[in-house]
Amino acid sequence: MAGSENRVHSEATSRAKYLIVNADDFGQSRGINRGIITAHRDGIVTSASLMVRWPAAAEAAADARRHPSLSVGLHIDLGEQILRSGEWLSLYSVLPVHNESTVREEISRQLGMFDRLVGHAPTHLDSHQHVHLREPARVILVEIAARLGVPLRNCSPEVSYCGSFYGQADDGTTLRDVISVDGLIRIFETLPAGCTELACHPAAECDLETLYSQERLEELKILCDPRARAALTAAGIGLRSFANLAHDNERSVSG
Repeated sequence: MAGSENRVHSEATSRAKYLIVNADDFGQSRGINRGIITAHRDGIVTSASLMVRWPAAAEAAADARRHPSLSVGLHIDLGEQILRSGEWLSLYSVLPVHNESTVREEISRQLGMFDRLVGHAPTHLDSHQHVHLREPARVILVEIAARLGVPLRNCSPEVSYCGSFYGQADDGTTLRDVISVDGLIRIFETLPAGCTELACHPAAECDLETLYSQERLEELKILCDPRARAALTAAGIGLRSFANLAHDNERSVSG
C-alpha cells in the first residue's frame, strides 16, 4: 500500500507546474530597482538578476536585504546592443566577448562584486541579452553554475526557460497583445509540467537609455494586476523562487 501511495504521489508531483517569475536588470537604474521591488511586494515577481557594474547596484542589494523573500542571482553584463534606424549597434561594450581569458576574468570579477554587495553567492545565473548562450561565455558559466550548484538560464534541466513575456518585436515595435494581462494568462495556460522561469523587465520609471523602455512600465502594471495571481491559482500553478527551488531539491534528496 505504501508503495502504491508513493507512486501516486510521484506521478502527481511530475505533473505539477511551478513558476519562477524572474526580473532582469536589477541594479541598472533606480527606476528599475523600484519597479522590481514593487512587482515583488505587490505582484508575482519572486526572483531578480542583479547587474553589479551599475551605480544603482548597491541600492538594489540594500533593497534585496529589506526583502529577503526575493531571490537574487547574477546577471552577467558584457555589453548591450541597441536597434537604431534598422541597424543593431553597440550601446556599450565591457570587453571583447570572443576572448576567453578576458571574459573569464570579467565574469570572475562580477561574481566577486556580487558577493561583496549581496553577502552570499547568487541563487541563479543568467546574462544581459543572453550573452551566456554564446561561446566562450557559455562554457565558462556552465562550469561556474555547476561549481555553485545553481541553475544557469536555459542550460539547466531542472528549470525550463520562457522569454515570451517580452513586449517588443525584433524591429522594436511594441507587442501590446504580449504585454497585457491576457497575454500573461495565455503564457500560464501553456506552461509545461515542472518548473519554468518566466523572465520579465519591470520598471517604475524610464530613467535609462535602453531599447526596452516604455514597455517596462506596462510590465509592472501587469505583474501587479490581481488577475495575474488569480489566474495562477486557478491554473494550479505554484509560485517559486530560485531559493525555493534549491530548498525543494534538498528536501527531495534527503527524502
